[in-house]
Amino acid sequence: MSYIKKITIVLVIANITFVNAQKILTKEEAIQQALEHNYGIKIAKNNVEVAKNNASVLNTNHLPTVSTSAGANYNNSNQDIVRQDGSATSETGAETKSYNASVNLNYTIFDGLGRKYNYKQLKETKNLTELQARETIENTYLEIFDFYFQVAQLSENTENLKSALQISKSRLERAKYQYEYGQNTKLEVLNAEVDVNNDSINYINAKQQFVNAKRNLNIVLGVSQGVNYEVETDVVFSKLLNLEALLNKAKANNVVLMQNDKNITISKYSIKANKAGFLPKLGLTTSYGWNKSINPSTSFLAESSTTGLNAGLNLTWNIFDGGSTKTRVANAKIQLENQEILKEQQVNIIENTLTNTWEDYNNKLFIYNAQQQNLDTAQNNFDRTNEKYKLGQVSSIEFRQSQINLLNAQNELNVAKYNAKFKELELLQLSGEILNIGF
Repeated sequence: MSYIKKITIVLVIANITFVNAQKILTKEEAIQQALEHNYGIKIAKNNVEVAKNNASVLNTNHLPTVSTSAGANYNNSNQDIVRQDGSATSETGAETKSYNASVNLNYTIFDGLGRKYNYKQLKETKNLTELQARETIENTYLEIFDFYFQVAQLSENTENLKSALQISKSRLERAKYQYEYGQNTKLEVLNAEVDVNNDSINYINAKQQFVNAKRNLNIVLGVSQGVNYEVETDVVFSKLLNLEALLNKAKANNVVLMQNDKNITISKYSIKANKAGFLPKLGLTTSYGWNKSINPSTSFLAESSTTGLNAGLNLTWNIFDGGSTKTRVANAKIQLENQEILKEQQVNIIENTLTNTWEDYNNKLFIYNAQQQNLDTAQNNFDRTNEKYKLGQVSSIEFRQSQINLLNAQNELNVAKYNAKFKELELLQLSGEILNIGF
């Protein structure tokens, strides 16, 4: 069996895998699957739920505590007693029994405003966790599109290689006919066979890369849907604002800067919560209880029982705690200053990154348009060369070079297209708009 026939059999088997690949995984479906199944997003959502639980009034000491207790005691002892009048009594095995039960309530009326600002801290921490989840989703968006565009690019490259293979096969058949009729040499046939073999190998490798890219995309989506699907290859570029407008949007909506703002707010509340140590605390304690005791004959009372309410207020003021509160407040102020410095640093980083990305985006758009012109030129050149080759006016070497130039132009256009679109998505993320993109 000839090598070309072996290659043909391999290609037929490979095509069986894709013959039913009619399902289109759209960009919207990919995003929706990731929001439901991506592992990182699931964890981020769970972290938000934990933060919500922590920010509940049930976790801030604003509510009173209620407890109940009950007990019983038994004592058996030998007793010898002498009364004030001089009489004496002795009893062996004197038993004493006591019982008690109570319901207790404790409530902190005022704690120096500490719990108030701790509660506000927890609320802001919950908001910070939501922003962290949003950042995870934004990063996942970019990761999804990165893998999605890889699949799309390999899809188009595979189709281009398939078309190139068909052209090479047609050229081989033409060379065989011409050789049979004495119109060319065996060398032309051998050259055509080599090109068919090379194109077949490239096509098989491209199909394997295509399948592998789909599996990688499935991992990011968090689903097990096999590889029997296609993706969209059309790309629509958004009409972005100018650089200044994007910078303004970034300062207002960038998720990292918004997290910096939350950290600053949390630090301010931390200072106020620590200052609570300078103020007094007022608490309420109350209980409703029942007590009963059964005494031996040596006791003045044979039996007693009490039921009633007990309540009280307690005021504590730690006039001097060794300086620990002062130290905590000072450290909290330093932490606030650090957060403000980090915010200033992050603003500079984002401005610089956004400016660089903006320029890179415009360069990639220019490259994309230039590659489109290159493709038009390469296609025109190939069409002309193909006609001349059929008329015997150009050699097979010139034809092959024209074919390779066309394939390279097609692949380079695909690379430029997806590079430019991905850079646009990076701009949208920096400006805080990636979650609002349309497809």
